[in-house]
Amino acid sequence: MEGTTGRRNRSKAERLTLEIVGWLLVAVGIAALVLPGPGMLILALGLWVHSLSYKWAEDLLEPVKRNGMRAAAEGVETWPRIAMSTTSALVMIAVGVYWGISPAAPGWWPVDEKWWLMGGWGTAGFIIGSGVIAIGLIGFSMKHFRYGGEDVEEYVDERWPDDD
Repeated sequence: MEGTTGRRNRSKAERLTLEIVGWLLVAVGIAALVLPGPGMLILALGLWVHSLSYKWAEDLLEPVKRNGMRAAAEGVETWPRIAMSTTSALVMIAVGVYWGISPAAPGWWPVDEKWWLMGGWGTAGFIIGSGVIAIGLIGFSMKHFRYGGEDVEEYVDERWPDDD
């Protein structure tokens, strides 16, 4: 049965799966806010999963969407911002490749060599993926907000209308 917010009655297995996936995404998203990775994107995805079952998550997701879109629009307001964002994304990809190749620890490394660039290609892939996602988001922002002339609030309202 569909509710007014799109939530419906689910089996226990579906609810448990949504709970686990939602909280896992929220935890990874929070970690990726301080570690290399698209933290806000993963956090928003976790909130979206929870919003399928809970009104509180839907209420939290709305400002995250608006703030994310606002940041996307502000990130392409000037050419220096675009250049800095693109350079940062490319550096992230380069760091990921370097991390994956995992050269020997330099002489200045103060601890045991086993602590140098831990994680191998798993960590490297996450860093590279984050850089690729960043480039994609820059392109999205350029298309919609720099050259598309779209207003952030209108964009969000059009795609995610408020059900209240």
